[in-house]
Amino acid sequence: MPTKSNNTGGRGGARPGAGRKKTAIADKIISGNPGNRKITVLDIPEIEGVDMPKPHDFLSAEQRDGSLLQAEEIYRETWDWLKKIGCAAKISPQLLERYAMCSARWIQCEEMTSRMGFLSKHPTTQKPIPSPFINIGINYMNQAVRLWNEIFQTVKENCSVEYGGSNPQDDVMERLLRARKG
Repeated sequence: MPTKSNNTGGRGGARPGAGRKKTAIADKIISGNPGNRKITVLDIPEIEGVDMPKPHDFLSAEQRDGSLLQAEEIYRETWDWLKKIGCAAKISPQLLERYAMCSARWIQCEEMTSRMGFLSKHPTTQKPIPSPFINIGINYMNQAVRLWNEIFQTVKENCSVEYGGSNPQDDVMERLLRARKG
């Protein structure tokens, strides 16, 4: 009988993001490093005076209704926060762009839901159905949260001091609440 090969079509093995998250270095130091394992920090040199990578133009593209997408603003706010806490060089610009785009699209869907309501007409039966912007917004929100968790996990793993105060994820929620006020 032939043996199975290791190539099982991607059905087995560890999945990215699965499992228990690493404990933050600051938490290990505070608790006295239980287990006495060696504390490892990513050895990515911090480059002094590093400038923010220029965001791609699509992050501030003009939308069909004439408004500008807010993704570039979210990108800049997140970069500034990362630079302030000393982790800007540890997060890839592409990850920041994806986070900013998903957050901006989520806000855009929420604005459309507020503007057009929760119900829509079915194209053929004309009966009421939930607005498609609701599900689209939920998908963007989930994606933004996953990307934010990836960013924040890197920050948490690499900060040897306690980080506090507001963060860009709080600012996204504030932006959404401001948009709803008009």
